[in-house]
Amino acid sequence: MKIILTHEVSGLGAAGDVVDVKDGYARNYLVPRGFAIRWTKGGEKDVEQIRRARKIHEIATIEQANEIKARLEGVKVRLAVRSGDAGRLFGSVTPADIASAIKAAGGPEVDKRRVELGSPIKTLGSHQISVRLHPEVAAKLGVEVVAA
Repeated sequence: MKIILTHEVSGLGAAGDVVDVKDGYARNYLVPRGFAIRWTKGGEKDVEQIRRARKIHEIATIEQANEIKARLEGVKVRLAVRSGDAGRLFGSVTPADIASAIKAAGGPEVDKRRVELGSPIKTLGSHQISVRLHPEVAAKLGVEVVAA
């Protein structure tokens, strides 16, 4: 099935790209979550609008991405969450929580869709996350999850 991506999808493409994927992947995952729209002749007009919006929000150069990476890696991020007696969280830490904690710690503003968690954070302690700033640049960041 031919689709137009509305958001960046790891391993597939960036917003505004027209890609072919399996029907079930598009129908059951990408389209319902708003990551893509079905390709139509009329939808081809939307591609240019999506690409213009992407240019506004993206980090333009690798040098700029490396500068933001250096600022991010210098930030100490602490996130206070509710937890049980054994150190297990009530729920889990989301990319949106991490993005707001980075901003609160004095770091640059990061889009929550750029925060990549290896696995869900459901325990107290130190965790490593990755922030994808550019297709070629990713910042590694330590997040300390503490009891509130």
